[in-house]
Amino acid sequence: MQEITERRLEKRPKAATSSRTRKAAIPRFEFQTRSEDDVLDDGYRWRKYGQKVVKNCTHPRSYYRCAHTTCNVKKQVQRLSEDTGIVVTTYEGVHNHPSEKIMETLSPLLRQIQLLSGFSPDK
Repeated sequence: MQEITERRLEKRPKAATSSRTRKAAIPRFEFQTRSEDDVLDDGYRWRKYGQKVVKNCTHPRSYYRCAHTTCNVKKQVQRLSEDTGIVVTTYEGVHNHPSEKIMETLSPLLRQIQLLSGFSPDK
């Protein structure tokens, strides 16, 4: 069983291109989960793009981007230095598409509804 703690972090603004224009702040969320696995399944597909050694910690921090083409969400995964049984996952941004797991679950149900109602997307 996994124990999950959620914490909303301060919004980090993107770098402004000039003093007049400011971009909207990106929401950040941090989850602390007690788990043996480093990468937890959250329903989305991720592409790893980096890893670095963190000071005073024996475990590295990994960096991921959402694999969906139009989505700019990033996440960082690392183990807590005080308690290595806890995985800290920090999300930056909000997904602009549904979760892969939800769509896999709903697809058969939607097909069944289409058959029962006589609806066809081709019509």
